[in-house]
Amino acid sequence: MEVTLLGTGDTTGTPTVGCDCETCTAARERGVERSRFSVHVRNERTDESLLIDCSPDFRHQFLTNDVALPDAALITHIHFDHVDGLGNAFRVLSDLPVHAANETDPKTGESVAEGVADRYDYLDQVTVHGHAPFESFEVCGLSVTLVPVEHPPLVCYGVVIESANAKLSITGDTNFGIPDESRARLADPDLLLAEAIVPASMCEGHPAGGDHYDEEGVPRTFATKHMTREGALALADELDASETRLVHTAHFYPVEEAFEEPLAVDGERYEL
Repeated sequence: MEVTLLGTGDTTGTPTVGCDCETCTAARERGVERSRFSVHVRNERTDESLLIDCSPDFRHQFLTNDVALPDAALITHIHFDHVDGLGNAFRVLSDLPVHAANETDPKTGESVAEGVADRYDYLDQVTVHGHAPFESFEVCGLSVTLVPVEHPPLVCYGVVIESANAKLSITGDTNFGIPDESRARLADPDLLLAEAIVPASMCEGHPAGGDHYDEEGVPRTFATKHMTREGALALADELDASETRLVHTAHFYPVEEAFEEPLAVDGERYEL
Protein backbone atom coordinates (compact mmCIF):
# COMPACT_ATOMS: atom_id res chain seq x y z
CA MET A 1 0.00 0.00 0.00
CA GLU A 2 1.00 3.61 -0.57
CA VAL A 3 0.46 5.93 2.40
CA THR A 4 0.43 9.72 1.99
CA LEU A 5 0.21 12.02 5.00
CA LEU A 6 -2.16 14.72 3.76
CA GLY A 7 -2.53 16.45 7.13
CA THR A 8 -0.24 16.06 10.14
CA GLY A 9 -1.41 18.87 12.42
CA ASP A 10 -3.86 19.33 15.26
CA THR A 11 -7.09 21.31 15.30
CA THR A 12 -5.50 24.66 14.29
CA GLY A 13 -2.63 23.32 12.19
CA THR A 14 0.86 24.77 11.76
CA PRO A 15 1.26 27.55 10.90
CA THR A 16 -1.82 28.59 12.84
CA VAL A 17 -3.93 31.37 11.37
CA GLY A 18 -3.03 34.73 12.92
CA CYS A 19 -0.11 33.34 14.93
CA ASP A 20 3.39 34.77 14.72
CA CYS A 21 5.04 32.51 17.30
CA GLU A 22 8.54 31.28 16.49
CA THR A 23 7.30 27.87 15.36
CA CYS A 24 4.62 29.25 13.03
CA THR A 25 7.08 31.83 11.67
CA ALA A 26 9.70 29.14 11.02
CA ALA A 27 7.09 26.94 9.32
CA ARG A 28 6.24 29.76 6.93
CA GLU A 29 9.91 30.45 6.24
CA ARG A 30 10.58 26.77 5.54
CA GLY A 31 7.47 26.31 3.44
CA VAL A 32 6.37 23.55 5.82
CA GLU A 33 2.76 22.87 6.64
CA ARG A 34 0.89 20.68 9.09
CA SER A 35 -2.73 20.97 8.08
CA ARG A 36 -5.58 19.23 9.87
CA PHE A 37 -5.22 15.46 10.17
CA SER A 38 -5.90 13.18 7.21
CA VAL A 39 -4.22 10.11 5.70
CA HIS A 40 -4.57 8.80 2.14
CA VAL A 41 -4.05 5.04 1.66
CA ARG A 42 -3.86 3.66 -1.87
CA ASN A 43 -4.15 -0.04 -2.58
CA GLU A 44 -1.63 -0.36 -5.38
CA ARG A 45 -3.04 -3.73 -6.41
CA THR A 46 -6.57 -2.45 -7.06
CA ASP A 47 -5.74 1.26 -7.54
CA GLU A 48 -8.41 2.18 -4.98
CA SER A 49 -7.95 4.85 -2.33
CA LEU A 50 -9.16 5.05 1.27
CA LEU A 51 -9.17 8.35 3.16
CA ILE A 52 -8.72 8.21 6.92
CA ASP A 53 -10.51 11.22 8.41
CA CYS A 54 -11.82 14.06 6.26
CA SER A 55 -9.95 17.21 7.17
CA PRO A 56 -11.47 20.69 6.81
CA ASP A 57 -8.39 21.23 4.60
CA PHE A 58 -9.62 18.58 2.12
CA ARG A 59 -9.57 20.88 -0.92
CA HIS A 60 -6.08 22.22 -0.25
CA GLN A 61 -4.71 18.77 0.55
CA PHE A 62 -5.93 17.24 -2.70
CA LEU A 63 -4.78 20.22 -4.75
CA THR A 64 -1.25 20.10 -3.33
CA ASN A 65 -0.67 16.33 -3.24
CA ASP A 66 -0.55 14.02 -6.24
CA VAL A 67 -3.13 11.55 -4.99
CA ALA A 68 -6.44 10.30 -6.34
CA LEU A 69 -9.76 11.33 -4.87
CA PRO A 70 -10.96 8.71 -2.38
CA ASP A 71 -13.12 5.73 -3.28
CA ALA A 72 -14.11 5.44 0.39
CA ALA A 73 -13.50 7.20 3.70
CA LEU A 74 -13.26 6.30 7.36
CA ILE A 75 -14.00 8.63 10.29
CA THR A 76 -12.34 7.98 13.65
CA HIS A 77 -14.45 10.44 15.72
CA ILE A 78 -16.75 13.39 15.33
CA HIS A 79 -14.47 16.32 16.20
CA PHE A 80 -14.64 18.89 13.42
CA ASP A 81 -10.98 18.65 12.40
CA HIS A 82 -11.53 14.98 11.51
CA VAL A 83 -14.95 15.05 9.87
CA ASP A 84 -15.86 18.47 8.46
CA GLY A 85 -14.08 17.87 5.15
CA LEU A 86 -16.86 15.46 4.18
CA GLY A 87 -18.81 18.40 2.82
CA ASN A 88 -16.32 18.43 -0.06
CA ALA A 89 -18.08 15.37 -1.48
CA PHE A 90 -20.65 17.76 -2.93
CA ARG A 91 -20.05 18.19 -6.69
CA VAL A 92 -16.58 16.63 -6.36
CA LEU A 93 -17.42 12.96 -5.77
CA SER A 94 -20.31 11.00 -7.24
CA ASP A 95 -20.32 8.45 -4.43
CA LEU A 96 -18.44 8.18 -1.14
CA PRO A 97 -19.02 5.24 1.22
CA VAL A 98 -18.03 6.38 4.71
CA HIS A 99 -17.10 3.85 7.37
CA ALA A 100 -17.22 4.44 11.12
CA ALA A 101 -17.83 2.66 14.41
CA ASN A 102 -21.41 1.70 15.32
CA GLU A 103 -20.77 1.64 19.08
CA THR A 104 -23.05 4.05 20.98
CA ASP A 105 -21.21 6.86 22.75
CA PRO A 106 -22.68 7.30 26.26
CA LYS A 107 -21.79 11.00 26.10
CA THR A 108 -23.69 11.77 22.89
CA GLY A 109 -26.18 8.90 22.78
CA GLU A 110 -25.16 7.99 19.25
CA SER A 111 -22.33 6.22 17.49
CA VAL A 112 -19.74 7.88 15.28
CA ALA A 113 -21.52 6.36 12.28
CA GLU A 114 -24.85 7.84 13.40
CA GLY A 115 -23.24 11.21 14.08
CA VAL A 116 -21.76 11.34 10.59
CA ALA A 117 -25.05 10.25 9.00
CA ASP A 118 -27.00 12.91 10.91
CA ARG A 119 -24.53 15.67 10.08
CA TYR A 120 -24.37 14.86 6.37
CA ASP A 121 -27.90 13.63 5.70
CA TYR A 122 -28.23 16.34 3.02
CA LEU A 123 -25.45 14.82 0.88
CA ASP A 124 -26.71 12.12 -1.47
CA GLN A 125 -23.10 11.23 -2.28
CA VAL A 126 -22.38 10.09 1.28
CA THR A 127 -23.53 6.67 2.49
CA VAL A 128 -22.52 5.68 6.02
CA HIS A 129 -21.60 2.12 7.03
CA GLY A 130 -21.30 1.20 10.70
CA HIS A 131 -18.87 -1.40 12.03
CA ALA A 132 -18.30 -3.01 15.41
CA PRO A 133 -14.93 -2.33 17.05
CA PHE A 134 -12.38 -5.15 16.65
CA GLU A 135 -14.36 -6.71 13.78
CA SER A 136 -12.35 -6.43 10.56
CA PHE A 137 -14.03 -5.44 7.32
CA GLU A 138 -12.82 -4.94 3.75
CA VAL A 139 -12.59 -1.55 2.07
CA CYS A 140 -10.74 -0.83 -1.18
CA GLY A 141 -9.37 -4.37 -1.08
CA LEU A 142 -7.76 -3.75 2.32
CA SER A 143 -8.56 -5.25 5.71
CA VAL A 144 -9.60 -2.50 8.14
CA THR A 145 -10.17 -2.74 11.89
CA LEU A 146 -11.37 -0.02 14.25
CA VAL A 147 -9.90 -0.23 17.76
CA PRO A 148 -11.13 1.82 20.74
CA VAL A 149 -8.70 4.36 22.20
CA GLU A 150 -9.03 6.95 24.99
CA HIS A 151 -10.00 10.49 23.97
CA PRO A 152 -12.38 11.72 26.68
CA PRO A 153 -15.16 12.65 26.77
CA LEU A 154 -16.01 11.18 23.34
CA VAL A 155 -15.47 7.71 21.90
CA CYS A 156 -12.61 7.60 19.43
CA TYR A 157 -10.90 4.86 17.46
CA GLY A 158 -7.52 3.92 16.17
CA VAL A 159 -7.26 2.15 12.84
CA VAL A 160 -5.40 -0.94 11.65
CA ILE A 161 -5.09 -1.34 7.87
CA GLU A 162 -3.58 -4.49 6.40
CA SER A 163 -2.77 -5.82 2.97
CA ALA A 164 -1.29 -9.19 2.12
CA ASN A 165 2.20 -8.06 3.14
CA ALA A 166 1.94 -4.75 4.99
CA LYS A 167 0.40 -3.24 8.12
CA LEU A 168 -0.39 0.38 8.93
CA SER A 169 -1.45 1.36 12.46
CA ILE A 170 -2.95 4.76 13.30
CA THR A 171 -3.54 5.56 16.96
CA GLY A 172 -6.24 8.16 16.35
CA ASP A 173 -6.63 10.98 18.86
CA THR A 174 -5.86 9.37 22.20
CA ASN A 175 -4.12 9.61 25.50
CA PHE A 176 -1.58 6.98 26.53
CA GLY A 177 -4.22 4.80 28.21
CA ILE A 178 -5.09 2.75 25.12
CA PRO A 179 -6.82 -0.52 26.14
CA ASP A 180 -4.74 -3.69 26.07
CA GLU A 181 -6.81 -5.36 23.33
CA SER A 182 -6.42 -2.30 21.13
CA ARG A 183 -2.67 -2.22 21.77
CA ALA A 184 -2.48 -5.87 20.72
CA ARG A 185 -4.26 -5.11 17.44
CA LEU A 186 -2.07 -2.08 16.75
CA ALA A 187 1.16 -4.00 17.45
CA ASP A 188 3.91 -4.88 14.97
CA PRO A 189 3.10 -2.37 12.23
CA ASP A 190 5.35 -1.57 9.30
CA LEU A 191 4.34 2.06 9.86
CA LEU A 192 2.85 3.61 13.00
CA LEU A 193 1.21 7.04 12.86
CA ALA A 194 1.07 8.08 16.50
CA GLU A 195 -0.49 11.30 17.71
CA ALA A 196 1.88 13.42 19.77
CA ILE A 197 0.32 16.80 20.29
CA VAL A 198 3.12 18.40 22.35
CA PRO A 199 6.34 17.50 24.18
CA ALA A 200 5.96 16.37 27.78
CA SER A 201 7.52 19.62 29.00
CA MET A 202 4.34 21.46 27.98
CA CYS A 203 2.32 19.65 30.66
CA GLU A 204 3.73 22.00 33.28
CA GLY A 205 1.78 24.88 31.78
CA HIS A 206 -1.58 23.12 31.43
CA PRO A 207 -4.17 23.44 34.23
CA ALA A 208 -4.74 19.66 34.11
CA GLY A 209 -1.01 18.92 33.96
CA GLY A 210 -0.26 15.47 32.62
CA ASP A 211 -0.99 11.81 33.23
CA HIS A 212 0.30 8.27 32.69
CA TYR A 213 3.74 9.09 34.08
CA ASP A 214 6.63 6.77 33.34
CA GLU A 215 9.08 5.47 35.93
CA GLU A 216 11.11 8.68 35.62
CA GLY A 217 8.09 10.92 36.16
CA VAL A 218 7.66 11.95 32.52
CA PRO A 219 4.00 12.40 31.54
CA ARG A 220 2.95 10.33 28.55
CA THR A 221 -0.43 12.09 28.39
CA PHE A 222 -0.91 15.83 27.96
CA ALA A 223 -3.82 16.88 30.20
CA THR A 224 -6.43 14.14 29.58
CA LYS A 225 -6.97 13.74 25.83
CA HIS A 226 -3.72 13.46 23.92
CA MET A 227 -0.34 11.73 24.03
CA THR A 228 2.83 13.67 24.55
CA ARG A 229 5.76 13.11 22.22
CA GLU A 230 7.38 10.99 24.90
CA GLY A 231 4.19 8.96 25.30
CA ALA A 232 3.91 8.34 21.57
CA LEU A 233 7.53 7.21 21.35
CA ALA A 234 7.06 4.91 24.35
CA LEU A 235 4.01 3.41 22.66
CA ALA A 236 5.96 2.93 19.44
CA ASP A 237 8.61 0.98 21.34
CA GLU A 238 5.97 -1.12 23.05
CA LEU A 239 4.22 -1.89 19.75
CA ASP A 240 7.54 -2.70 18.06
CA ALA A 241 6.81 -0.44 15.11
CA SER A 242 9.22 -0.76 12.19
CA GLU A 243 8.84 2.96 11.45
CA THR A 244 7.07 5.70 13.39
CA ARG A 245 5.88 9.14 12.39
CA LEU A 246 4.44 11.53 14.95
CA VAL A 247 1.29 13.30 13.79
CA HIS A 248 -1.51 15.56 15.07
CA THR A 249 1.19 17.86 16.43
CA ALA A 250 0.51 21.42 17.62
CA HIS A 251 2.35 24.66 16.97
CA PHE A 252 3.16 24.74 20.71
CA TYR A 253 6.32 22.69 20.08
CA PRO A 254 9.32 24.94 20.79
CA VAL A 255 10.84 26.00 17.50
CA GLU A 256 14.08 24.12 18.18
CA GLU A 257 12.08 20.89 18.53
CA ALA A 258 9.21 21.46 16.10
CA PHE A 259 10.92 20.12 12.99
CA GLU A 260 13.01 17.34 14.47
CA GLU A 261 12.56 13.67 13.64
CA PRO A 262 10.28 11.79 13.85
CA LEU A 263 7.71 14.62 13.71
CA ALA A 264 5.90 14.36 10.38
CA VAL A 265 4.96 17.13 7.96
CA ASP A 266 2.35 17.19 5.24
CA GLY A 267 3.13 15.39 2.00
CA GLU A 268 5.24 12.54 3.34
CA ARG A 269 4.71 9.32 1.39
CA TYR A 270 5.50 5.72 2.33
CA GLU A 271 5.48 2.48 0.37
CA LEU A 272 4.58 -0.49 2.58
